[in-house]
Amino acid sequence: MQKTINSTEFRKMVASGARMLEINRARVDSLNVFPVPDGDTGTNMSLTMQSAIKEMNACSSNRFQEICDAVAKGALKGARGNSGVISSQIFRGICSVLKDTKDGFDTKTFAKAMEAGTKVAYSAVSIPKEGTILTVVRLMSESAGKLAQKNKDFVDFFNALIEVGDEALAKTPELLPVLKKAGVVDSGGVGLMTIMRGFLAAITGEEIDANSIPMEATDGKEDDMFGDNSDIINLDLGDIEFAYCTEFFIIHMKQMTTLADIDKLKEKLMGIGDSVICIGDLELVKVHVHTNTPGIALSYALELGELDRLKIENMLEENRALKAKLEAEKKEMGMLAICAGDGLEEIFKDLMCDRVIMGGQTMNPSAQDIADAVQKINASNVFVFPNNSNVILAAEQAKALVSNRTIHVIPTKNVPQGFSAALAFNPEASVPENKTNMTHAIDNVASGMVTHAVRDTTMNGFKLKTGDIIGLDNKRILAKSDNIADCTLALLKTLKKSDHEMITLYFGADVKEEEAGELLQRVQEEFPDCDADCLYGGQPVYYYLVSLE
Repeated sequence: MQKTINSTEFRKMVASGARMLEINRARVDSLNVFPVPDGDTGTNMSLTMQSAIKEMNACSSNRFQEICDAVAKGALKGARGNSGVISSQIFRGICSVLKDTKDGFDTKTFAKAMEAGTKVAYSAVSIPKEGTILTVVRLMSESAGKLAQKNKDFVDFFNALIEVGDEALAKTPELLPVLKKAGVVDSGGVGLMTIMRGFLAAITGEEIDANSIPMEATDGKEDDMFGDNSDIINLDLGDIEFAYCTEFFIIHMKQMTTLADIDKLKEKLMGIGDSVICIGDLELVKVHVHTNTPGIALSYALELGELDRLKIENMLEENRALKAKLEAEKKEMGMLAICAGDGLEEIFKDLMCDRVIMGGQTMNPSAQDIADAVQKINASNVFVFPNNSNVILAAEQAKALVSNRTIHVIPTKNVPQGFSAALAFNPEASVPENKTNMTHAIDNVASGMVTHAVRDTTMNGFKLKTGDIIGLDNKRILAKSDNIADCTLALLKTLKKSDHEMITLYFGADVKEEEAGELLQRVQEEFPDCDADCLYGGQPVYYYLVSLE
């Protein structure tokens, strides 16, 4: 059990956090969609950390005071971009508490340091936005004190703290619409959690690599979180109000310059742009602003002192270049499927569907949801499989919401039909040929569902009581039983025709794998003339989806 961290161990923590971030830098970059889709958050944060490491390694003393001052100064000197600057301020606050430590700090002290880091980071940003790295560090710091009381051991403490951070990260898309639209979590928050895992690795002595960072912080899969940002190809350039990302240091302050002047500079910058960060002291000030008049920003700063390490980037041109790249990579045809169930989702992806969105019975996506998903597929023509009769109309309406894609709705009423349509896709065929083949493919599938009755009623010749197991197709109830397996077999017997050669069962979230295996054996015995298979679907509501072809 490790109850305290000494100065040597703290050095290792900072170095390990920086190393973990550098290894995963590209993965963090791929998340970047806010505030401008420049894809450099991981790089900026890593360079910030590397500067802190360089300053720390140059520190010959092993006293907390000198080490913490070196880390804070190095992070500020190397801070780049919004997330890099905010990260530097988080470390500045953390170090302001740890620097007073003599022999070592415990979990309670680190919790106080996290609180200080959050306070300094929030104060550094002119208009703090929730759903960013700020939210992640704040929610962690709010829990750190209680976690420290329960966990004296640093391994237990950091594991618990990281769990809180992951939960906070998963909430960022709900707080920031641009993240939710892009289907990602905040890249700066991922960078921070990467550093925290590096801290933990230093304490436990674990090897760190690109697989050390779990990517399931949200309900989405890895390719949703770290996949393409292709939807930004549709970003209206006019949406970028301020074109130039301007960064620099102010050094060698004039004798008359005061701390109040630094605050006034921040106010002036807010008047000519946004994303303003103006932090530091009378020795060094770091400035970041998005503005259309970088010359004015520089003239304001020259009133305080000299300029150093000036960088001005044209964000409009960066966006044009990215859009041109995506346009060059655009393909002729893509596919979008709608379903509920992680197993079904994986099957659609195996069938080369470009994107799968959540939807189905009781969770119908809107036309806008479908349009947004189509926008994220970098293809001129997108075939949409609604896989539910209640979703087909919304899919048709989505056509009017998309101007730079052509949507082709294949009227699949259930998931098995969707699978058949996807299987019929031929990338070498034309759009009309694929549309015809897909539409014909769904006519060759007999499908059904097994669920339970939610009320007493009489329907299709069956007298039902609440809880009865029922089998149905898209229009009517075809079977009833007091158990799932018998009902499924009865449904198959009703649907089975002489020309059917294949039966596939997709078992849902409420069915155990062993139960599905036992049912498959019974199906094979009952229908020896057919090839039978059973796959995990994970769908809610329905115990089984069945397909006969």
